[in-house]
Amino acid sequence: MFLSLLASISDPFGGYGMTFLRRFLFWVLVLGVAGGIAFLSHRMVERHLSGAPLLGKDLLIVLLVTLSFTPSLWVLIFLFAAPSTGTAPDMWSMARYGTIFASGLIVLRRGVFGQSVPEEESLQPRIYKRLPEGFSEQILRLTVRDHSVDVVTDKGVHTIRSRFGDAIDEMVPISGHCTHRSHWVTDTAIESVERSGGKIHLRLSNGDLIPVSRKYRPALEEAGIV
Repeated sequence: MFLSLLASISDPFGGYGMTFLRRFLFWVLVLGVAGGIAFLSHRMVERHLSGAPLLGKDLLIVLLVTLSFTPSLWVLIFLFAAPSTGTAPDMWSMARYGTIFASGLIVLRRGVFGQSVPEEESLQPRIYKRLPEGFSEQILRLTVRDHSVDVVTDKGVHTIRSRFGDAIDEMVPISGHCTHRSHWVTDTAIESVERSGGKIHLRLSNGDLIPVSRKYRPALEEAGIV
């Protein structure tokens, strides 16, 4: 339906006299320019307005693509189609085409009926799926307890059924380190290093004191933590 709509308003840009090779080159350039503009527009919006509502970002991307793609399309049509018809393309028609094209890109990128996962959710650790719905607390550490793992946050403790290694893997992309065979802490939760009697502990932002074992000390030293 999207491609049919584009074709119906293009007519096809008055270029009935173009050869097959000329039409092929024209569409290769159109799609290449459009793809590049769409990519750059998306990068610009995500870089400067990453915290904005999803709908607002999509509308801004459509506007940027339309404003950039419309004059580019006009130039390509003028170079390829105008010589066959002797008339210059109508800028208003090009603007409509650019808007529809940009909107179609957003639909394809987000997924029909919102089935695709928002970028913010795709960056969340997989362990969030094991925690209460709407979880937004800051995870400070993971600690083994029997056959479970305690997920300690800045607001409390959540216990999940999991192997320790699996829970650590599910923390990606949050960075952290094992300090002990039973403890894994996030890098951002570490406030200070305390040494006493040859033993080393990490003081976390919630006041917890986590031991550092000899096995994991070299890795922490290499990371510049202790």
